[in-house]
Amino acid sequence: MLFNSVEFFIFLPIVYLLYWYATGRNIKVQNALLLISSYFFYGWWDWRFLLLIAFSSGVDFAVGNLLANQNDEKKRKTLLAISIFINIGLLGLFKYYNFFLENFIEAFSFFGTKPSINTLNIILPVGISFYTFQTLSYTIDVYKRKLEPTKNILAFFAFVSFFPQLVAGPIERATNLLPQFTYERKQDFTKSLDGLRQIVWGLFKKIVLADNCAIYVNDIFGNFSDQSGSTLVLGAVLFSFQIYGDFSGYSDIAIGTSRLFGFNLMRNFAFPYFSRDIAEFWRRWHISLSTWFRDYLYIPIGGSQGNVKMKIRNTFIIFLVSGFWHGANWTFIFWGFLHALFFLPLLILGKNRNHLENLAEGSLFPKLKEMTQIMFTFSLVSLAWVFFRAPNINVAFSYISGIISGSIFSIPDILPIGVILIVLLVVVTEWLQRSHQHGLQFLGNQKIPEFIRWSFFYFLGYLIVAFKDNPQEFIYFQF
Repeated sequence: MLFNSVEFFIFLPIVYLLYWYATGRNIKVQNALLLISSYFFYGWWDWRFLLLIAFSSGVDFAVGNLLANQNDEKKRKTLLAISIFINIGLLGLFKYYNFFLENFIEAFSFFGTKPSINTLNIILPVGISFYTFQTLSYTIDVYKRKLEPTKNILAFFAFVSFFPQLVAGPIERATNLLPQFTYERKQDFTKSLDGLRQIVWGLFKKIVLADNCAIYVNDIFGNFSDQSGSTLVLGAVLFSFQIYGDFSGYSDIAIGTSRLFGFNLMRNFAFPYFSRDIAEFWRRWHISLSTWFRDYLYIPIGGSQGNVKMKIRNTFIIFLVSGFWHGANWTFIFWGFLHALFFLPLLILGKNRNHLENLAEGSLFPKLKEMTQIMFTFSLVSLAWVFFRAPNINVAFSYISGIISGSIFSIPDILPIGVILIVLLVVVTEWLQRSHQHGLQFLGNQKIPEFIRWSFFYFLGYLIVAFKDNPQEFIYFQF
């Protein structure tokens, strides 16, 4: 079920009303309703996927409780290994089996032989990368004794399948979200109202920004060999805003929806295109994934400790794995490789922890130096997005080659003024709200005249309705 679908706007109010007014505020009944609703939401695509998420939930629930009763360290490691093997094994089977097999066959073709091995004709379960990492956070934290395992199977299954963030995150930690299923949630209309604002802002970024950018991005990338260098630059920039509007829009809707039910999810985006270097970008982009890799991979292999060679090695590992997490294609791996290269000078010079403060704090405009840093960082990110968007490495390099030509200084062949104005609206709104959680938080500020707040809200609503007839699937559903 899509957040930007008619079905969801029928589904959500029904679940909301049942949750608050038909459960007697009983936690067990509420959790049961959320579990049933989440399985209905997830099974809307294909009910067979439910068997997989139920199996994964059951394995990690059992492993967590077995770890609680086991003090022998070898046996504890074995139990953790079982959880990792089953979860990563399922992810590898559905997402990476054909990739490895095709590259294995391709490697043998260099020696004049081509093994006859059939690929698997299987559908990638929606959101498997997200809920796999979510359940793994539970067993790993229980193993490290950072979290007490739960004996409440209903709460655990509801935690894994919680429908607002099930398909595309944020990738919640068990330490944050799971306890919220075990204590009473109170209906807070102030929180719910702000959640609705965040949902509207997420819908705007998805339906109005991302889906309209997609029209031109698809055209430019689909016919890149016939485009001028300036048009290709425009295509890369528009894709940067498409994927941001698409993914951060989903996160805004997920976080806002969760607040309607009394839950607090972690922030997943913090206005990343205002970053002054790549390190800051990764502290602001897909925060739930980058911190997951930091805590469960980067730090365990040494992190920023040790000599320079170890730091460089760990940096490349984390970015290459992050790229591979996104998909079974060399384009994603090279995308991760590029970000590692961009990050490397900051790491070597010890500047990767700069810019921890809010940008232009107390000022309306950034300084010239800050503006230059933002534009340079955005250029690097947009360059890397070309590899993320391209169907294969050859197309990506051909696209980049087309940019590096005399025609880069020409007027683009395609100039979507309307979309550019939408991009500017999003940029200006989020710039003014850069010290807040989302773009529409100012609508709750009573100091701003009510007429202005409601006019802006209805204007966004009008645009959402006006552009609803060009629905595009969320990009991160494929991951």
